[in-house]
Amino acid sequence: MGIAHSHDHTHSVDDALRDSTAGIRAVKISLVVLGFTATAQLVIVALSGSVALFADTVHNFADALTAVPLWIAFSMSRRRATRRYTYGFGRVEDLAGLFVVAVIAMSAVVAAVQAIRRLIDPVPLHHLAWVAAAGVVGFLGNEMVALYRIQVGKRIGSAALRADGMHARADGLTSLAVVAGAVGAALGFPVADPIVGLVIAGAIAIVLIFAARDVFGRLLDRVDPDLVDNAVTVLAARPGVRAVRRVRMRWVGHQLEADAELDVDPSLSLADAHSVAHGAEHELAHAIPKLGSVIVHAYPAHDGVLSS
Repeated sequence: MGIAHSHDHTHSVDDALRDSTAGIRAVKISLVVLGFTATAQLVIVALSGSVALFADTVHNFADALTAVPLWIAFSMSRRRATRRYTYGFGRVEDLAGLFVVAVIAMSAVVAAVQAIRRLIDPVPLHHLAWVAAAGVVGFLGNEMVALYRIQVGKRIGSAALRADGMHARADGLTSLAVVAGAVGAALGFPVADPIVGLVIAGAIAIVLIFAARDVFGRLLDRVDPDLVDNAVTVLAARPGVRAVRRVRMRWVGHQLEADAELDVDPSLSLADAHSVAHGAEHELAHAIPKLGSVIVHAYPAHDGVLSS
């Protein structure tokens, strides 16, 4: 017969709220930067009169709105669990990540289709200097947002925010294609525009693979094996623990949940075994970053079980 001890740390809840706040702040700042970027592109559109640039600017405005589902997800993750949603709302963040991955996939398809169309039916480029300027503005704005989102996403443990950073990077690559096409046309190689467009579509597809791997990995409860190894090491070193049967972890939004099964000294009383489980849980919560909740099960070890 085993006993189980679970614990949710107050400081872990505070950390989760702080991380959600950091995620919302990253989304807000990103929206402001992308808003300035798109507005600058609109100014260039007005000066150049380029319909192509206007279409690209509208595309950038639309892509900036992918931050809205993330904003909603971070806000919902701060809500307490209910009797209907007993595990809370952290998974909403992972669903937002799926939306971002879908948008990246659409960007790759659109970029490839446009490039193929221009190969089949070349379109002469006008206002080359303005086109290049708009591309530079778009690249710089999107790359700044990409670096910021990815950095904050890594710090708070948000796969969805990292994926949205990769999405901004994909948009930046599209802007680079605009620059390369303008340069090629200025040098007398108009076919450079669709060729570079195909290369960029391939680059976006690579970005898509990394983003999808991250987001789908979260949905399948993938964790870094080093986290599990660290947990086993910490638990096995606890007094009274004979062996670590199993450790499981999963990400829920940007917080980790864990449960562990331990073999403890069979001579321990129920109260002492409970104390061992409590101490193991407490030690694990301090050893593993982003660990929001832990459940430790303690079972009496069989005679053949040796210390770890």
